[in-house]
Amino acid sequence: MRLAALAVITTAAALVALSAPRAQPEAPKLGFPVACRIGRTCEIQHYVDRDPGPGALDYRCGHRTYDKHDGVDIRLLDMVAQRAGVDVVAAAAGRVVAVRDGVPDISIRAPGAPSVAGHECGNRVGVSLGGGWIIDYCHLAKGSLKVKVGDTVAAGQPLAQVGLSGDTEFPHLHFSVRHANVLVDPFSAVPGGCGAAAPLWTPAAAAEMGYKRGAVLNAGFSTAAVSMAAMDERAAPAPTAAAPAIVVYARLIGLEAGDIIDLTLLGPDGKALAAGTLPPLDHDKDQVPAEILGKRPPQGWAHGAYSAVLRVRRSGAVALTHHWNTTL
Repeated sequence: MRLAALAVITTAAALVALSAPRAQPEAPKLGFPVACRIGRTCEIQHYVDRDPGPGALDYRCGHRTYDKHDGVDIRLLDMVAQRAGVDVVAAAAGRVVAVRDGVPDISIRAPGAPSVAGHECGNRVGVSLGGGWIIDYCHLAKGSLKVKVGDTVAAGQPLAQVGLSGDTEFPHLHFSVRHANVLVDPFSAVPGGCGAAAPLWTPAAAAEMGYKRGAVLNAGFSTAAVSMAAMDERAAPAPTAAAPAIVVYARLIGLEAGDIIDLTLLGPDGKALAAGTLPPLDHDKDQVPAEILGKRPPQGWAHGAYSAVLRVRRSGAVALTHHWNTTL
């Protein structure tokens, strides 16, 4: 009787276990996926678009994204850094399920750039984390892939290097997360519009990627006007004591409609040698060049340290300040 009763209880328990809903796998915790430092050697250019309609809103209800953008763009400062090589690393452990290589590193705006139809992601590594989670690493540098399909990768393991392949105009990693083939914003895994919070990042990664309403990508001094192409190649000629002028230049990203940019050149005595203000921006801008020119004084340039100050004014307050120096 006892054995029979035990059998009945065991069978009932098995039926309950079979009918009970299976526990869903936990969401992954993701590390920072590029071997760079935000604010020093890279910046976030775009976030996932949270607006379900034709508009564009990032997870903070700002506009640092564009319609239907499905990932996080982590941008290098220039092409010199890209050619030197910056590793893309696995944000979490998993298995490589897709790779593509051979797509050239060239801006889609470059004359004669080939079509990217069908390979907009450029050179790619796809990693399955299990439980229906997949990460795509896009725009990787041609010939830099370090893994193949079937490889198991550990968190932090180099996968490739940041490139300029596919549908892009600047060197960056496009980092895209999906669960059960549905896009997930790693800054806010809660579905729906902006403002919700449930980040997938580890605390260290989240601290690295604090939200910015604008940033300075490049800044320097030159002897003449500096194009964004020259900034990308670090090709601006450095001023000397014999230079007829000193140009203070900067490239900013993620600015907002109405922002006002002020630039000032200060001499070794701390006095302003040149100053300028750009008109208020008429709409949100992915990137904005700014510069002012200071002409050589009649007595020539004094020897010593020169400094530049940039301020972005927004709604009557200073939203961003940046300083840099040179010595003549």
